[in-house]
Amino acid sequence: MDWKATLDHTNSLLTPFRAEQSDAAKGFRDLHNAALAPGALGTKEKELIALAIGISKQCNDCIGFHVKAAIRAGATRDEIAETINVCVMMNGGPGFMYGVKAMEAYDQLC
Repeated sequence: MDWKATLDHTNSLLTPFRAEQSDAAKGFRDLHNAALAPGALGTKEKELIALAIGISKQCNDCIGFHVKAAIRAGATRDEIAETINVCVMMNGGPGFMYGVKAMEAYDQLC
């Protein structure tokens, strides 16, 4: 999978929807920003949690966006891999299959 192209395509779909549904889009963006702001947990840790949920929910776009954001927040390849290990423990085979997609995303987006 070409992760940069995938995220670019998803953004091209989101842009007009955000314009058409600006109140809902703003509400989601505000929730996103508040939830990922540093607090008792840092943004990096929160992005790794979001990545784990994206893997668990088998959401390719979530995986890509949260890998990219985790990288921006300072996550290393080893931290992504250990996050995937927890997903495999909790989700078995599907966690493994979507986890390796996250590693591919890291390698392409880093």
